[in-house]
Amino acid sequence: MHTQAGAHALWKRLGALLVILGLAAPGSFSSLPAIPHGCPHGCICTADLLSCAKQGLRQVPAALPPTATTLDLSHNDLFQLHSRWLAALPRLQALRLSHNRITDLSPQALHNATALRHLDMSSNHLRAVEKHYFEALLRLEELLLYNNWIVRVDEQAFVQLSSLQKLYLSWNNLTQFPFSSMQGLNHPNLTTLDLSTNNLSSIPIEEVAALPAYIQNGLYLHNNPLRCDCALYQMLLQWQQRQLSSVQDFLEEHTCTAFATMARSLVRFLKYRKIFENCSLSQGSPSAPDTHATVLVGDTLLINCNTSTADVSATYMWISPRHEPIVHPGNSNGTLEVYRNGSLKITAAKPWHSGVYACLAIGKHHQLNKMHEVNVTIHYPTLGGESFSTSLTTLLGCAVSLMLVFVYLYLTPCRCCQCSKKAAAPSPPQECSAQSSILSTTPPATDGPSRKISTSRHVVFLEPIKEAHSGKIRLPASEDIPDAKNPKFLQIKSDSESVSSVFSDTPIMS
Repeated sequence: MHTQAGAHALWKRLGALLVILGLAAPGSFSSLPAIPHGCPHGCICTADLLSCAKQGLRQVPAALPPTATTLDLSHNDLFQLHSRWLAALPRLQALRLSHNRITDLSPQALHNATALRHLDMSSNHLRAVEKHYFEALLRLEELLLYNNWIVRVDEQAFVQLSSLQKLYLSWNNLTQFPFSSMQGLNHPNLTTLDLSTNNLSSIPIEEVAALPAYIQNGLYLHNNPLRCDCALYQMLLQWQQRQLSSVQDFLEEHTCTAFATMARSLVRFLKYRKIFENCSLSQGSPSAPDTHATVLVGDTLLINCNTSTADVSATYMWISPRHEPIVHPGNSNGTLEVYRNGSLKITAAKPWHSGVYACLAIGKHHQLNKMHEVNVTIHYPTLGGESFSTSLTTLLGCAVSLMLVFVYLYLTPCRCCQCSKKAAAPSPPQECSAQSSILSTTPPATDGPSRKISTSRHVVFLEPIKEAHSGKIRLPASEDIPDAKNPKFLQIKSDSESVSSVFSDTPIMS
């Protein structure tokens, strides 16, 4: 027993020694991931990722690894972010703060995130979007603010975000939105502006219609209690006809309130358009003259630079369809003139003036850049005082032709019966209508056995056939037979009493 116990203890000590020697060997920890310096307790840290999601945090951890490019603090109990707390993360590009209880941001809460490109603050308790919230995020591309309590957005909240591509504000309590701040060249990369599922009862049609086409394509307004009117209907109908994604992707979710006092009077007005059947193309659509203009050749056209800017010191410049700048006062030949208020005048319009004109409003310190586009169409004047329908003209021509045919067939004088009285002996029925056989599709018959009749409509004979006094056809004398090398067309002397039958299409039988 003692021998077995001693052997067991010896083997245990030997195993422990082998383990110690193995751990002490070089490279034994090469396969194990190294824990970055300063990783908070309970978080997951890698070379560039720091995830502290679902840790019940009420404050941001004090120690943060400086190598992190992605920081995930979602699904916690954070309610406040202190100033300059991101100073330790100079490489941070993605910050996830969703599903917390953040109600406000201090003036310098995000000022050190100069490299930040993605910010998710969805599902928090934000009540407004102030000017100082995101003004330092010059490289920000995606901003998620959906599912908050936001009731107001400052007009200057997103002006500095020139790199912004996607902005999500759905599922909030917005009653209005500063669309004028999104016009022009402030956001050249913006492709998604989601304002769906809010409390928007009306939108400024003129400001929305003045937005660039790439913003309209991603401007989602569905699931809002918008009041039904012709202006809204015409704008969204034009978007649908242009196949814009903002309308096509949510066609049935675009609703409007038919009666303001009845919350249940929602109508899917892009699917059931009967209530808008009295809306004309121009009624209630103030955006039509601002984005499209039509003028006749030689007339004068004045178009406004609808940039919705209140800067009285702003200067204006138009870009012609040929990509040429037009500034005040205008071009050298005087056909294009720019006024101080930004209006463009086209004098003596010509066909080459057609195209899309873009107006740029530039602020005093080159900080205000807004753009508005107008599609100009040049038409030629209509020739003549009246324009007839093509089908009516064709029908009238057919009736006149048919009447002339009846007159020609039944009212043409013919005295073939008198021709038969002059004949001493009975003659073939074609003798009195020799002239009619000239235009007939069937060639005339002859008495000469040696003469053959061609079945062709165009027949050429050798010599004119002379007519006898008895009305019969006789062959010419031998001295009158011409050389075969010099053929002539058939010439038949017509009876003075049957001249009118020359133009008959059918031989008249006597």
